[in-house]
Amino acid sequence: MMSSQSTASRRPEHWQRLGILAICCFSLLLIGLDATAVNVALPSVRADLDASVAELQWTVDAYTVVMASFLMLAGATADRIGRRRTFVTGLLVFTGASVLCSVAPTIELLLAARVLQALGAAMMNPVAMSIITNTFTDPRERAQAIGAWGAMFGLSMAIGPIVGGALVDATGWRGIFWINLPVGLAAIALTLRFVPESRAPRPRRPDPVGQVLMVAFLACLTFAIIELPGRGSGSAPVVASFVVAALAVTGLLAYERRRVEPLIDLRFFRSVPFASSVGLAVAVFAGFGGFLFVNALYLQDVRGLSPLDAGLATAPMAVVIAIASPISGRLVGRFGPRPSLVTAGIAGLVGASLLLGVDASTPLSGIVAAYAVFGLGLGLVNAPITNAAVSGMPRAQAGVAAGIASTSRQVGMTLGVAVIGAVVSAHTVGSDGLATAIRPALGLVACAEVLVLVLAFVATSRWARASAERTARRLNPEALVDYPGPA
Repeated sequence: MMSSQSTASRRPEHWQRLGILAICCFSLLLIGLDATAVNVALPSVRADLDASVAELQWTVDAYTVVMASFLMLAGATADRIGRRRTFVTGLLVFTGASVLCSVAPTIELLLAARVLQALGAAMMNPVAMSIITNTFTDPRERAQAIGAWGAMFGLSMAIGPIVGGALVDATGWRGIFWINLPVGLAAIALTLRFVPESRAPRPRRPDPVGQVLMVAFLACLTFAIIELPGRGSGSAPVVASFVVAALAVTGLLAYERRRVEPLIDLRFFRSVPFASSVGLAVAVFAGFGGFLFVNALYLQDVRGLSPLDAGLATAPMAVVIAIASPISGRLVGRFGPRPSLVTAGIAGLVGASLLLGVDASTPLSGIVAAYAVFGLGLGLVNAPITNAAVSGMPRAQAGVAAGIASTSRQVGMTLGVAVIGAVVSAHTVGSDGLATAIRPALGLVACAEVLVLVLAFVATSRWARASAERTARRLNPEALVDYPGPA
């Protein structure tokens, strides 16, 4: 009782909680802007550094692969040594690596700096969510905070092309990395001033074997998919990478099952809402990552738009995401995740379907309208994904569950760019080939949205909720369990 009262007395005031939320969202804005602004700069990077399509894919995927691989380790490390300390370290690494990206003289050095940048981002993303989860303990208030988090994530992903386009037009592609320096330094100062230090009462043990296996799986799978079109299916490096990826994921599942405190607790997947949230995150962000990659090439290389005009073409998508994301958080808090998820799946499917027939002469107004519809789906989906991940979980496991959901988003982005980029590479011969390659690529995006619709109903069924309750009891029979909003 004494410990509980002490904890309650240290709970930040309402205005302090809002300030902490704002700082965490600010860091997420930094990560999201960088992830998506790079897409608009890809044609300029290709021209300046003589990069191939595969190297352009790696410019995006080197970042997402590394971040996905180290999110869980960063979260566990923050629980052990301090969340604020880890968060500030991540900001320092990310900001310094951004400067290195901006001065990279070759594509190889740019990719190396992107890897370092991703390590910093990995220390920021899950730690910020952990700070939010521990700051907002009321289930309804937490759902609304997660909605704000989802709004910032969606907004950053959407306005990234606009900001990136303006910077590329004004300063060249290197400007998209220079902007991180003042923003990163401001975030560090605000964090040190306003965010209190916190640690887990009993931090999880490190899992170096699981970490190595996860990195091997994601890196080898991504390499094989990206290099497949250029090297061929019989290429020794491609075949070897697929084999290593298969062995790594098999070993990961076998090894984690035996650990007391694994990197990924496989028992979580007995909860249908949690397992569905992982599938949703992968499907949504595979579609979105591929969508951004292929449309950046289409708008600039096929339509001949400048980087700024290409970014502005996505402005309606950004506006819709900005409006829909906070609304989705409130809907989830009041009605549960199903309305937002189902509407998101329908909007994403319609938006992608409207783009299936695009070519060099498609009216730009129709393309922009399709972007807006697609943006509605993305704006509505973030809050219910995180809600589905933590709903029914004991509070002690909520941060880990949210961390796995964040990892799944990055895995989705990685696979989306790799697979859809591979489709573009396989179908592209000159400008006309690129225009033709857009169609099968967007067909894959539409398929991802169909999966979102299916999982929306699976994740929110009575059967799913019952499975979550059983899983929570197995994980911690005496723990407090949160169900924000109705099932």
